[in-house]
Order: sequence, then C-alpha cells, then structure tokens
Amino acid sequence: MASTNYDDILFDIEDGIATITMNRPDKLNAYTADMGEEITHAFRSVQRDPDVRAVILTGAGKAFCAGVDLEHLKAHEAGKSKSKGVKLGEEDFLRKLPLEICDFPKPVIAAMNGHAVGVGITMAMPCDIRIAADDAKIGFVFAKLGILPGLGSSHLLPQIVGMAKAQELVLTAKKILGPEAAEIGLVNKSVPKEDVLSTARAMALEMAQVDPIVLRHAKAALYFGGAHSMAEAMKNEQRQSAIMKAEREAAKAD
Repeated sequence: MASTNYDDILFDIEDGIATITMNRPDKLNAYTADMGEEITHAFRSVQRDPDVRAVILTGAGKAFCAGVDLEHLKAHEAGKSKSKGVKLGEEDFLRKLPLEICDFPKPVIAAMNGHAVGVGITMAMPCDIRIAADDAKIGFVFAKLGILPGLGSSHLLPQIVGMAKAQELVLTAKKILGPEAAEIGLVNKSVPKEDVLSTARAMALEMAQVDPIVLRHAKAALYFGGAHSMAEAMKNEQRQSAIMKAEREAAKAD
C-alpha cells in the first residue's frame, strides 16, 4: 500500500487501485481551487504508474461533493481568495482535467457516496463509470446560480442521457436521487450508501485483471467510436487492434 499526503484530499494505492478521496467532510467536500489542484496532481501522478490499474474518485463523509465552496467563491469574486495555488476558474482541474480523464489510459470510476451537486456532478461526468448512493441528491443546479455547466458536461451529458433528458436536468436545475439517475443512465448503478465504495472497488478489481494495454485501447476505441461514424469507427478498430497487438507482443518480449 502506498500513500501521499495532501491537504484537501486523501490518496492511496492498494491492490493496484488508486483511490482519490475528497477530504473536506465538514464542508460536504465543497470544491475549492486548491482541492482541484490536488485532484489533478493525484491523477497525473498515477497516469503512467504501472502499479496502478484503475482509479476511484470518491468523497469522505456524507457527500461526494456538494458543489463549489461558496465562501471560497465569494472571496474569489471579492479579490480576497486565500488559495495557495491558481485563482478559481484558472486551475487545470477545470480547464484540462476533464479531457485528461477521457484520455486517461486506465479506467476511472466515480464512487458517488453522497450528494453530487453542481461541480460535484460535472466532475463525475468524464469518469468511465459512475456509481451513486441511493440517497444521493444529484443536480445540475447551475441555472439557479446564473452560470452554465462546465467541465465539458454540455458535451458529455447529452451523450450520456440524451438531449431531451439533458435539457430537463439543466433547464429545471432540479435534483434527482440515485435510483432515478440510474434509470436514465446518468449513473451506471445506484446502491445503498454503505456499498458504494465496495461496489466501485469490486468493479475496479475486475478491470485490474484485464491486460492494461487492452483496457487502454478499448477505452480509446469507444471514445473514438462514440464521436465518429460507424464506418470510421470500424476503420479505427482495425488500427487500434494492430497497434494493441504490437504493444502486447513487445511487452511479452521484454
């Protein structure tokens, strides 16, 4: 087991699974720029780590992430932010990490152990799998705040749930519970709160049994296929398969 010390997240590696835990439970893991920078650093630290086969993103305490920290936001707007790093809105978590997670060479699972609101749900959208607690409130509440959804969710949400549902979720800014989120395909599974992390770990361990070269190319093929025509997807499958085969043979020869 390996671990790294951060201020606003917990990070550990066990059985080939890296777990990134947002750790501001007294604030329901409300998002700050510093937290975002730490999450980004943790993801990047395991991107090429051969000992890590999958990544789980979760939250400590009652919530996954209840949205942006309003005190932090007000301080930023007033020019009085105490952030140790970049200013809110300029951090790589918002500008780059969603794309990096989609391109991440390993499976990423969001274990949504509690409420996921605002940035709390948009940060889960680029993840490959989302597992939510039955009692988790999930909401794209941005319209009520006078802002637009970010982190690429305007692209990902319609792809995941369809345009009609995406319009409903964003334009009403309503919150739904885990079972409804599973019913519309926003999350893969809705399970009792106490089972969220164990369910995510069990799935991650299944993935860890598969050749990581295969997982990387399978994930890339799916993302390509989802954004292109079937004919282009089939051509890409052949290209990816040839590259994958060569990489697996090279790995065996080492």
